[in-house]
Formats: sequence, structure tokens, C-alpha cells
Amino acid sequence: MISADDFLEPARDEGFDFYTGVPCSYLTPLINRVINDPANRYVGAASEGEAVGIAAGAWLAGRQTVVMCQNSGLGNAVNPLTSLNVPFQIPTLLVVTWRGQPGLADEPQHELMGQITPALLDTLRIPHMAFPATIDKIGPAIAAMSSSLRETRLPFAFIMEKGSVHDDGLSETTPTTRSSGAHADHRVSAELPTRYAILQRLLAAVPESAAIVASTGKCGRELFTLADRPQHLYQVGSMGCAGPMGLGVALNTTRPVIVLDGDGAALMKLGAFATIGAMGPDNLVHIILDNGIHDSTGGQPTVSPSVNFAGVALSCGYAGAALTDDSDGFEKAFAVALANPGPHLIHVRIRPGSLDNLGRPTLSPREVADRFKAFLADPKGVAG
Repeated sequence: MISADDFLEPARDEGFDFYTGVPCSYLTPLINRVINDPANRYVGAASEGEAVGIAAGAWLAGRQTVVMCQNSGLGNAVNPLTSLNVPFQIPTLLVVTWRGQPGLADEPQHELMGQITPALLDTLRIPHMAFPATIDKIGPAIAAMSSSLRETRLPFAFIMEKGSVHDDGLSETTPTTRSSGAHADHRVSAELPTRYAILQRLLAAVPESAAIVASTGKCGRELFTLADRPQHLYQVGSMGCAGPMGLGVALNTTRPVIVLDGDGAALMKLGAFATIGAMGPDNLVHIILDNGIHDSTGGQPTVSPSVNFAGVALSCGYAGAALTDDSDGFEKAFAVALANPGPHLIHVRIRPGSLDNLGRPTLSPREVADRFKAFLADPKGVAG
């Protein structure tokens, strides 16, 4: 058994100081020490898949990241691990606990996942090794992990067994609460605008220094068709992770960060609203382009007509939220969001449909990621 600092300090020497995840009792000592230590940053996520998205955004903004979760949470993380980290080649360290480890008594819900945890990581093609639970194993384990992340640019996992780290307790913390933000209603009940029209207004008003994370599907494809810029990240797969990715970026840059989300995607990881509100990045603008359907898969309806996204955002701690159903209203709401500390949410009702003969980004996801990462690191603060 080791202390948390026995692991965290050499990990920090290798640059790992941004942690996110969902707690497990086996992880208690590690998470508590990360929270207690101001040298590390910890973002508690609403789900494991959300945590993977947050870590991806933080890595793009220059941080070395760690995602901590119970092995049962791998099920929630499979989608972004395979459709976000792999195509964009975004590395992260996973610290995964081994509940239900064969031969050890545990709760019945952990039995199957305990049997398949190493095999599941193998299936996901994530190299892994035992979490170093003795002092002599820490250095070699961290060296092997760091080498793998550098060489593959893909995730690597430590599997943590029960009792690997002794608990030093959690310092008393006061939960951060935020007062209710401002709500604006710019609806005019006219003909709904197209996604394309809203994106045109966005591109005309967005600062050159701003980073834009566009959700998977036709949103990113239309943005690419309108203007391909280094500051654009066109998500593929990982539906619902645009908000978490944008949060990971926003927490690690002073630039404005714009998230372009869809109604179906936002609903898939609605818990991310709470994480964004709690973390409170004042440079984040979260835009939901709501056409009421799953446009990329044949127009099946979503449940968004019954969802008050602006109300949800304000309840979760966003500084401001606006609802609009026309281009002028969007332009007004966007100007307010850019001029005032956030996070802000803008819910835009749009009509279904997209451009005819819509193209796809001609760059590979890795090329998009590399270009976006370089843009974020550019001290000039403007697009190249």
C-alpha cells in the first residue's frame, strides 16, 4: 500500500495535474488527495463518458490528463474512448478500479464486470497494467505509462485493486453555489431560421481569438462548409461530448470558447449542464441549435419540444441563458454572452434540414485536433 502523494507527485513531475472522473470507494484516497492539493485540478463529472470528454478538451488546451472511474463506468466511457480519443488520437491516463475482481468477495452487480475488466480494455485496445501499489513499482509504472501515451497518442489504463492507497481523509470543503443567472427571451414566433443562417451570423460576430467546438453530425459539417478555420474542432462520434470538451478547453484557456450543440446531443449528456454550471468558466458560450429531430439519421423526433434548456442551464448555475427563434434574436443573445462573464447558454429553435450536397471535413480528425491544439497554444490569440 502506498500514500496518494507517492503516486501523485511523480505523476505531476511527468506533467499530469488535471484530473476528472466519477468516484469509487477504491479511488477515495486518490481523489481526496487530488481535491486537497492545490497543485492539481479536479473536475468531478456527472458520468464517466463526460469525464473522458472533459479530459479530451483539457488535453487539446495543453494539459496532461487523468480520468478516474470504477470499472463499471467503463461502460459509460466506451463511446468517447472509441469515437473521440481514437480518431482524434487524444491520450489520457485512465485509473480504473477493479470491483468484482475474481477471488474477492464483492457486491453482485460487480461480478461480471470484474471478470471482464482486463479483457474489455484489451478489446478497446487500451494497454494496461496494475496500478503501482508499492513504492518500488511507481517509477517504472509511470515511465511505462508516459512512454505509451507519447508513442501512441491513445489512452493507457492502470487497474487499481482494493487497498492500493491508504486514505489521509478529505479536508472539509464548502460546495460552490451560484446565484440564479439572467434569462432573456428573444422569440418572435416567425418562421424558424435554418442552422446555416445561424452559423452565418455566428461567424460574422465571433472574435478571431475564439475557439469553436462543433457537435457531431450536420452541425460540424455545415460549419466546415461555411468556413474552415484553425479555431474549429469538428467533432465526429462521441455524441453529447461537445459540452464536456468545451468545458475542458475553457478551464484551460483565457480565450472565448463556443460550443455548438444539437438538441439530441445535449440531451444525451444533460448532466454536463450541472458540471459546466458548477465549474463556472466565464469564457464559455454554449449554443444549442434545436431542430427537434435527429437530422443525421432520418429525422426521428427528439424530446426537445418539452425541454426548457434555458431553465435547465440557469438551474445548474449558468450565468445567463437566452431563448430565441430567429437570427436577429440570436445575434443579440450572442453579443450579450460575449460581453459578459459566463457560462452562457443560447437555445436557438431552428427548422429541420440542412444544406444540399453537404460535404465533410477534408482533414482527418487527427489533423483537425493538431491544428486546433496549435491554435489554442498560439500566444498571439488569433486564428492563423
